[in-house]
Amino acid sequence: MGTRQLLLELGPQKFAEWTSKQERLLVTDTTLRDAHQSLLATRVRSFDMLLAADAIARRTPQLFSLEMWGGATFDTAMRFLREDPWQRLRLLRERVPNICFQMLFRGSNAVGYSNYPDNVVAGFVRHAAASGIDIFRIFDSLNYVPNLKVAMRAVRETHAICEAAICYTGDILDPARTKYSLKYYVDLAKELEKLGAHILAIKDMAGLCRPFAAYQLVRALKDEIGIPIHFHTHDTSGLNAASVLQASEAGADVVDLALASMSGSTSQPNLNSVVAALQHTPRDTGLDLRALDEFSDYWEAAQKFYAPFDTAPRSGTAEVYLHEMPGGQYTNLKEQAAGMGLSQRWPEIARTYAEVNQLFGDIVKVTPSSKVVGDMAMFCITRGIKPADVLNLEPGATPFPESVIDMMMGGLGQPVGGWPKKLQRVVLGDRKPLRGRPGAGMKPLDLDATRTELQQQLDREIGDDDLYSHLMYPQVHAEYARFMADYGDVSVLPTPAYFYGLKPGEEISVDIEEGKTLFIKLINVGEADAEGRRAVTFELNGMTRQATVADKTVQPQQRARSKAEAGDANQVGAPIPGMITSVACSVGGKVKKGDKLLTLEAMKMYTTLNSPADGVVEEILVAVGDTVESKDLLVRLRS
Repeated sequence: MGTRQLLLELGPQKFAEWTSKQERLLVTDTTLRDAHQSLLATRVRSFDMLLAADAIARRTPQLFSLEMWGGATFDTAMRFLREDPWQRLRLLRERVPNICFQMLFRGSNAVGYSNYPDNVVAGFVRHAAASGIDIFRIFDSLNYVPNLKVAMRAVRETHAICEAAICYTGDILDPARTKYSLKYYVDLAKELEKLGAHILAIKDMAGLCRPFAAYQLVRALKDEIGIPIHFHTHDTSGLNAASVLQASEAGADVVDLALASMSGSTSQPNLNSVVAALQHTPRDTGLDLRALDEFSDYWEAAQKFYAPFDTAPRSGTAEVYLHEMPGGQYTNLKEQAAGMGLSQRWPEIARTYAEVNQLFGDIVKVTPSSKVVGDMAMFCITRGIKPADVLNLEPGATPFPESVIDMMMGGLGQPVGGWPKKLQRVVLGDRKPLRGRPGAGMKPLDLDATRTELQQQLDREIGDDDLYSHLMYPQVHAEYARFMADYGDVSVLPTPAYFYGLKPGEEISVDIEEGKTLFIKLINVGEADAEGRRAVTFELNGMTRQATVADKTVQPQQRARSKAEAGDANQVGAPIPGMITSVACSVGGKVKKGDKLLTLEAMKMYTTLNSPADGVVEEILVAVGDTVESKDLLVRLRS
């Protein structure tokens, strides 16, 4: 009996009871042995995944689960790949009916970055379960349990499995680091088990759980709780396959790994090698190593299309034990630094990240808390502030990133031990922080009214796919909807054509629906005219056609912006490069010192620019959507 069928026939409660006895695990099929494996689907186009899906279903049915979603993958599908995350989930479900699909779920943050009303969280869970998700790994970025309860309850009301996670940070083997001790994790696991978790996940998002710590932690948990344990780690250190093997030896029921060519660095450890290492042992997985090697070859060939977007380090590094960045945050922060022209200062940025973590009180760092630490680190770097000196700033007078203000307000919940009071005072000034669960006071959202409003905006019928994509990422979904209205479903395009276009003489075939294939051949691209347009000649199913396309690369350069004069209190300049996301003032409007003028976004870090003095807005030199460079003049005031 395959695992998915087992889940559907027994239901989550009986499945949890059935798998809680280790002796039963050891005699069932390889899907439920201690050395489970989980193949992680990366952030790639559905076109490439669907080509491999049938083979995975047929040749490796022993896999425990395939990871489908996290917040980043849900966002990335719409933002960069121009795909509907719900559609790709259902397409993969059709191709892979016999292996569980799992997803990451950020508790009160669902798959977004902010708190949502309880009915939105529960509604998303129900729709995801109905669309094909079998296992929900629910975590909180601060291990704040109240933020998990709504999602856990919602999952338990579906057919799906509730996998509650403890996020690992620190080092349980280091006697000097007592905040996150073995007792802390065991007590947290017991609490999650009492709340109804069917499986407990150890979420080691930064790859900090060293091999002997993994053994000690899993062994202690197996002694104290009666539900299966799922061990997840990243290979940033280059050492974490050893952690997986030690966790397996200690009795872990499931482990996460990635196919060989997609493994290592900030990804997961090597699935193929671990499977080989466990052959002819009591923990032999039963997986077909030849099939895994062939899958790895397929993805190695596909990887070259994604090479320009891969910023992960090429080898493991012990530096991770110093900065403690999760894999996703590591690559995102590197991109952010590059976007600001600060790549050469990466060692300083990594060190500052670690110092900001200590400034915040040594917190659990996983999306979105890891992003807040990164936002604060970049804030300090770009302003020349040492994290230790932040406490010397005037309370409430510094324009900290909005994410930092929100976290200190209690917008993400509370870390163990609470937030440092002096830091809260500096960041918040006279504002009073929230108490208790941040989403508890949010009124239920009128989903029907939201659906109607969205239908009017998009001028078409709106289903639950659009509704929940909009609720999670309203701006991203709006841009995706506009793209779809203009260009249609581009997920059917071969990946090289999608990313790089065609070369003259190149031909591709595109299956737009069952039994209907388009053959497209590029013939010629003409010279750009005075307005930057090019005549493109191509063949569509053998018929020659021509279109005129705007070539944005030959558009005139934007006029250089004036720079704000240092020391002039009436000139507001950009502190960092970025894009204007909102303008809160108007010409002729009176402002007081500290009033919000506009918001600047740089690689998902939002910075509010406040008025440096009392006065009247004389001139606004930017608009929403404009891209600005550091020190560009944005607003001019007059006294």
